[in-house]
Amino acid sequence: MTEENVFLALKAEGEEVDRMVAPLTESQWSLPTPAPGWTIAHQIAHLTSTTRMAGLAASDPAAFATLVSGIGADFDGAVAGALAPFLSLGPRKLLERWRAERQAAGSALSSVPDGRLVPWLVNPLPAPVLAAGGMMELFAHGQDIADTLGIRREPTGRLKHLCGFGFHTMTFGYLARGLTPPQKPFRFELTGPSGELWTFGPQDASQRISGPALDFCLLVARRRHHADLAVVAEGEEALGWLEIAQAYRGPAGAGREAGQFSSQPA
Repeated sequence: MTEENVFLALKAEGEEVDRMVAPLTESQWSLPTPAPGWTIAHQIAHLTSTTRMAGLAASDPAAFATLVSGIGADFDGAVAGALAPFLSLGPRKLLERWRAERQAAGSALSSVPDGRLVPWLVNPLPAPVLAAGGMMELFAHGQDIADTLGIRREPTGRLKHLCGFGFHTMTFGYLARGLTPPQKPFRFELTGPSGELWTFGPQDASQRISGPALDFCLLVARRRHHADLAVVAEGEEALGWLEIAQAYRGPAGAGREAGQFSSQPA
């Protein structure tokens, strides 16, 4: 995969979520999603907030530093505060603002010179990695919207970027819970929508995760319980990892319960 591909994939992922919400009536924007307390409007406001942060980090590091300097130890309070100005816009203007932020962030990230790191919340990141993180945000919150509307999203080859991101962030579940990540390396063998096998980690690792790429992405986004997914773990540490997998920093949240979406499209 080239760096250009991940930026194009980020754009396409945003357009897919956009197509789900663009036709909605104003009342539908207030529909509750599987995330407790969050409506569809909350989901798009959150995506607008994080997209704006990524765009600033890539285009104006000083402005980004000023923005994040106000984030305190109250994680939930910080998230709510970031959503508030976007929620106040109302559905139509919120959608317009999200589109503008997506365009600005995509342009800024793809313009970062090769090898230059972009400041981020914990550590600076290469722009392609930050773009993959943005894709995971779109995938996760887009899934909440799809579940609310009863939409089945067709998986694409873009999932490969998300699988790679999920592999590189596999320690986040431990860190979020104050646990020490295991020393043993993991091997991930994931099957893409076309049947292609995507592998990450050493081939001889004793701790192994395998299954469909879509299921893996739903797992690390914490949008499905592992009992409802065809993700298979081999090894004691790998089995334990299924319980705590997450591809984002911060509190894990309640996640989803086993069987919660038995009548819903994946």
